[in-house]
Amino acid sequence: MKQILVSIDSLHNEFKRVLIKNGFTESKAAKCARIFTENTLDGVNSHGINRFPRFIDYINKGFINVDSSPVLTHSAGTLEQYDGRLGPGPLNALYCSGRAMELADEHGMGCVAISNTNHWMRGGTYGWYAARKGYAFIGWTNTEANMPAWGAKNRKLGNNPLVLAVPYGTEAIVLDFALSQFSYGKMESCQLNSQLLPFPGGFSNKGILTNDPEEILSTRRALPVGYWKGAGLSLLLDILAAILSGGASTSQLSKQEAEYGLSQVFISFCLKKLSNFPLIEKTISEIIDDLKASVPDETEKEVRYPGERVVKDRAHNLKYGIPVNKEMWEKVNSL
Repeated sequence: MKQILVSIDSLHNEFKRVLIKNGFTESKAAKCARIFTENTLDGVNSHGINRFPRFIDYINKGFINVDSSPVLTHSAGTLEQYDGRLGPGPLNALYCSGRAMELADEHGMGCVAISNTNHWMRGGTYGWYAARKGYAFIGWTNTEANMPAWGAKNRKLGNNPLVLAVPYGTEAIVLDFALSQFSYGKMESCQLNSQLLPFPGGFSNKGILTNDPEEILSTRRALPVGYWKGAGLSLLLDILAAILSGGASTSQLSKQEAEYGLSQVFISFCLKKLSNFPLIEKTISEIIDDLKASVPDETEKEVRYPGERVVKDRAHNLKYGIPVNKEMWEKVNSL
């Protein structure tokens, strides 16, 4: 598939135009467009431009209510519960991240759990957002069932993306990963560009591990990270998201016609309130320096910390243009 280069302003303006056309206010459209733009800028097209047409489709089908905002339903000290009222997932997640930081400023840590929300796109967005402001962050979402339990064929688990982030210099260290070896967005992106996955990511219809995204998307038998360990972590994240938010579980979400009404959790830690705050930057730097002293394996690739590639891709794309699939760009233009 042919790729073209698009400027950040062109991308943002086009997303914003389509969002306003589909009922967003100017302010909400600008915020939501920025999230889709930054995801694409950072090289996460699977949860940026490639996901945007589906986002608009979900609005038209009534799964996303563009006029809704989160409503507080319960407060208990450092924990707050919200009803997302099927509002736009990225905007709901941005609000919850900000509110978790406000609670952390007051109590040292803050936890916001939201029910009845929508896909947050790239979970790392909210890790970067918090860490750049000086907070440590943990967040996760449940999903519809899209992955088998270990030892099973049929889908009972979500790949429930998990995000952990800490400040690092002017940027951040951000681990953002689905609990399937590859997210479905990544597999769809590889399929769109006629690429194989770099490692096996699921099972064929014969039960054989494969790196062909088309086969995995057909069987929907994604491989859990860490095999049984990833499957177990997925289950617990779903349970915690459902009980902390009072919202729907993966099994309940899977009975719907589409993936909406999700449960999510956002936790922030105010590092400035820690007794060792003056030493935190030094501690993190020493850990990263030690990591960078690793002896490269046979591939001789650079050993990187989570989020390091994103920083380099972002700088490159800002300078030279953002690579996007030509057909996808034309599709967005037609919306």
